[in-house]
Amino acid sequence: MPYTYETNGAAIYAESFATIRREADLARFTPEEEPVAVRMIHAAGMVGLEEFVHFSPDFAVNARQALIDGAPILCDARMISEGITKKRMPADNEIVCTLWDPKVPEMAAEMQNTRSAAALELWRPKLEGAIVAIGNAPTALFHLLNMLEDPDCPRPAAIIGCPVGFVGAVESKDALWEAQPVPSMIVKGRLGGSAMTVAAVNALASYAE
Repeated sequence: MPYTYETNGAAIYAESFATIRREADLARFTPEEEPVAVRMIHAAGMVGLEEFVHFSPDFAVNARQALIDGAPILCDARMISEGITKKRMPADNEIVCTLWDPKVPEMAAEMQNTRSAAALELWRPKLEGAIVAIGNAPTALFHLLNMLEDPDCPRPAAIIGCPVGFVGAVESKDALWEAQPVPSMIVKGRLGGSAMTVAAVNALASYAE
């Protein structure tokens, strides 16, 4: 017997987001934050994720305005830079991932750190007013926080801190949340990853149009 299933893409999309809004506890989010949380839940396929998503009070507004103003988006992983929907960008924003720059392996060896951390040093010319999207490497988030300890380091407009994993992920996000050198959002605990981070960026871009 053939399988019977929904074949209308628009109907699938609408019902998915209706289900999230029906089942998830979204009451604590502002109108600017709620679409970001909803898209992250959708990307994860996990109602309940909203418990772990935290925004600093001015994050969503600042991040959207930065995108409107043309801010570049600096990504720690190619999965993020490739997943961002370019046509949603309100100002043809540049999307940057420096992880595979040929200079990075040597830099990492000199720094005695991971390639993910070393690659952030190449962000410096673009960091001022940028949107930072870290969804993979805790070492990248830790190194960014160390960079921002220097008062001469350029300041991004906002940081999405969603590294995933079992070593350093919890601690790096807790460190970002405690320091909040600029408006920030995190997914607390071990949860995170490229899909959630991409969803956050795409949501901010869609609602900045």
